[in-house]
Amino acid sequence: MSFQPVHFYQTGTFTVGNRLLEPSERSVQANIQRTNSLNSGHRACQGCGEALGARYAIDAAMNAARGRLIAANATGCLEVFSTPYPETSWQIPWIHSLFGNTAAVATGIAAAIKVKRQKGQMGDVRVVAQGGDGGTTDIGFGCLSGMFERNDDVLYICYDNGGYMNTGVQRSSATPPAARTATTMPVGPEPGNQFGQGKFVPAIAMAHEIPYVATATVADLRDLEYKVTKAMGMRGARYIHILVPCPLGWGAASEDTILLARLAKETGIFPVFEAENGEVTDVLKIRRKQPVEAYLKRQKRYAHLFGKKPAVETIARLQAAADKNIRKYGLLDQEAN
Repeated sequence: MSFQPVHFYQTGTFTVGNRLLEPSERSVQANIQRTNSLNSGHRACQGCGEALGARYAIDAAMNAARGRLIAANATGCLEVFSTPYPETSWQIPWIHSLFGNTAAVATGIAAAIKVKRQKGQMGDVRVVAQGGDGGTTDIGFGCLSGMFERNDDVLYICYDNGGYMNTGVQRSSATPPAARTATTMPVGPEPGNQFGQGKFVPAIAMAHEIPYVATATVADLRDLEYKVTKAMGMRGARYIHILVPCPLGWGAASEDTILLARLAKETGIFPVFEAENGEVTDVLKIRRKQPVEAYLKRQKRYAHLFGKKPAVETIARLQAAADKNIRKYGLLDQEAN
């Protein structure tokens, strides 16, 4: 399974990163030396999974790069809540790109750094690109594929909250089936987002056979930090897709962000794995398999499935999709279930 040397339930604390552990065993977030690259004072919603994901990921990247990091950031929630002009919560060199060209901008930065390094004008500075699912799986998909094909030396991180939350909760190609959004209303014979649409970009990234692809959630901090650190230890195009629940867009309680991320993994709805050169090399096993209803019922975007007449067939289709992920990626821990 993916890197998890310490489990919260073994130490008797749910404190992030386990601050009760010896310093050598603590996560980056539990270490007083963390950079706080995304600092406090931003305007993210209460319980924002994207703010957590970005804080965890970029601090881990900064730690791995020894503080020598430049980030390109697509338009979207992360950009809007962290940099309301003329303010910023970023404590690193940070460039705002257009909605759809983040990968191209990051590629240009990496190319410039390479030239300056060859001329002895700059040290080894690393590049990270960031975008939401809208700027990654939709608008920026062409630039991202180009980055993969060229094998540019960039780590691209997608924060997936399943929709265009910044502009009013519209559907993206990462919106799951049956989910309600402003453009996929719960009406008609198949309410919510249609089945069979959208795309799972980690699988597409694997098809490019780039050096490293991984998925993660904000519920497994050590796994997320480990994957970012591993990616930063490689060269070429790398892609990490992080599930980041959105209380506003999902219609969930702000205190349920981590729980929802954990349930997405434990149900099989969101497979957590890593791959190198197009092949899956490791998976984060499901410890206690949960039915999809446990995940769906905590979100108002699925409320139409549980009315006076529950949508039994639709729920069964969602369960079948989760079970398919479990089989495809070998997610079930047979000893724990």
